[in-house]
Amino acid sequence: MAIKAIPSDLVMTEVFTEIVLIRHGETEWNLTGRWQGHADSPLSKRGISQAEALGERMTREKVDYVYVSDLQRAQHTAELVGAPSNWSFELMPELRERDIGVLEGLTTDEMLKKQPEVYQSFCENGPSYQPPGGESFCQFSDRCFSAMEKLATLHPGKKVVAVTHGGVLGAIFRNVLGIGLDAPRNFLLLNCSVNRIQKSSKGWNLVSWGDVSHLQGLDSLDDS
Repeated sequence: MAIKAIPSDLVMTEVFTEIVLIRHGETEWNLTGRWQGHADSPLSKRGISQAEALGERMTREKVDYVYVSDLQRAQHTAELVGAPSNWSFELMPELRERDIGVLEGLTTDEMLKKQPEVYQSFCENGPSYQPPGGESFCQFSDRCFSAMEKLATLHPGKKVVAVTHGGVLGAIFRNVLGIGLDAPRNFLLLNCSVNRIQKSSKGWNLVSWGDVSHLQGLDSLDDS
């Protein structure tokens, strides 16, 4: 029996959508151990240098779309990174850091003094615990990964940059690799790092994580 070849125009090719996740540059509050959440803090001098270094690297990549958390530290990072490539970007509130309610803007020592019961519950009561005025880790994780699904649906087969926050990166990493929300974190969430995930018909895959080779000796904090 002769085997007929499938016409080339009928061959289905796999569509891969790449999302490049960038954590904002170091902030003044990162340096002092102050928890940010939806509160904001300006980039430090080193954070500005980190973003500028990443901007030079990104000139070597073709980027189709850029989305940015509407918090100022992410916007400033995106402006600096995108300047050499003339990026235009769209603000996406779903890319915000986790809202930690009454704990925002405090250091750990201040939480122990001002909100000891809330801080204890935050640390011990698991991913379903919702601090007063804030989000549970479960709610936050759902928001973050829904944002990834939205971007993949909007832009199939494209390269999409998302400038966001350490907590968002952590939630996405767990979702892609199937790590439980209550499992201890043993992966890095570095300032101005490049982290790549990919969506195909088979689901999500991790491509690379925590790449800071562009920083060329500049320190990068993991404080999320």
